[in-house]
Amino acid sequence: MKNPLLEGRQISKSFQGLAAVKQVNLTVFTGEMMGLIGPNGSGKTTLFDCLCCLQPVDRGKIFFKGRNVTQARPNQLARMGLARTFQRIRIYRQMTVLENMLISRQWRGETLLDIFKSSHRQTKIRAKELLEFLLLSHLDREYAGNLSGGQQRLLEIGMALMPDPEIILLDEATSGINPTLINTIKERILILNQQQGKTFLIIEHNINFISDLCSRVCVLHQGEKLAEGTPDEIKTNKAVIEAYFGR
Repeated sequence: MKNPLLEGRQISKSFQGLAAVKQVNLTVFTGEMMGLIGPNGSGKTTLFDCLCCLQPVDRGKIFFKGRNVTQARPNQLARMGLARTFQRIRIYRQMTVLENMLISRQWRGETLLDIFKSSHRQTKIRAKELLEFLLLSHLDREYAGNLSGGQQRLLEIGMALMPDPEIILLDEATSGINPTLINTIKERILILNQQQGKTFLIIEHNINFISDLCSRVCVLHQGEKLAEGTPDEIKTNKAVIEAYFGR
């Protein structure tokens, strides 16, 4: 068994008295791809926010690489090797694709002028290599806001990869994207996992996407863990079927 990389133990989070996540346990092991699914409003993104320390937990603990990071700040986790994307794509639309990549490296006190100086040669090389890997190199001078939804999603993934994280949390990476680009995203994720050893935790409604990528799937329902298992086990789980489709 591989070592636990990211753990949430008994995670609970409420908003104005309404429980969004209730005592959820979740462990992601080094090098694996794990899916996180559930009906709308089941608490998936809230759990992501807690695991990334964007939201403080009400109860429970978070461990990253064996270290208790429950009280850490998001930038501290980023420097430790955790990256994420968001349900609503977060890019700098008035900057070029290449500028988006450059600004996404872990900078420490430099000004924007410093970041874009040619002296950061290795950073530019990495940015251009990632853009080529993500099939976006021909758009490096294009304003990010002019890209298609799928291209913007690929750019956001590239931005998350710039600091060379160990684990990437993807929040609905295929939402609103055409099938061709969905296949591109899937292929790139597989390469990152199988050839570069990147670990992924993936929120997704596209069950085929999850089945093709993930060895384990966790199901949330009304803020609680409903089931966990292989994609085949989850697809045939009566409680999961009822949660999604009713009796």
